[in-house]
Amino acid sequence: MLLRAGLTFTVDAADVDEPAIKAACRARGETSRAAALALATAKALSVSQRCADALVIGADQMLDCDGRWFDKPVDQADARAALSALAGRTHTLISAAACARGGRLTWSEAATAQLTMRVFSQAFLDTYLTGMGDNVRQTVGAYRLEGPGVQLFSRIEGDYFTILGLPLLPLLAYLRQAHVLMR
Repeated sequence: MLLRAGLTFTVDAADVDEPAIKAACRARGETSRAAALALATAKALSVSQRCADALVIGADQMLDCDGRWFDKPVDQADARAALSALAGRTHTLISAAACARGGRLTWSEAATAQLTMRVFSQAFLDTYLTGMGDNVRQTVGAYRLEGPGVQLFSRIEGDYFTILGLPLLPLLAYLRQAHVLMR
């Protein structure tokens, strides 16, 4: 997404314990929005401590359906269970991004989208999962809206980039404000 927006960057994996951060947020009674921001912030801060001169972007996405937080499926059976649980229901995707420099948070933002998954047959689900293969493990909710996953939905409300996993327009606005991108 950032490449298509014309940004030049390097990727450096963050050393954060995502399950522990989510569990701590849950224990404090925080919302999925707060958890997404906590994850994005932890990632940005982790890398910015190693790369002090760089402006580091951390990002994460949460899927919340009536208070249940969904993770990326670990296998096809987990993907089947997640999709079956979401069928016929509306869920919220929360995409968060945070920027840090020198171990200090400089910006963060979260955006939400509402997606209603249609009721589908087991035959459709079987065909979908077979077609997706191991790719279902790469996304929270086991779908990619930019591919066959769009067939799972009856209604979508929200920014396309948020659904893809990043509050891109607010991030680009911040990068212009921070003089990383031209105004």
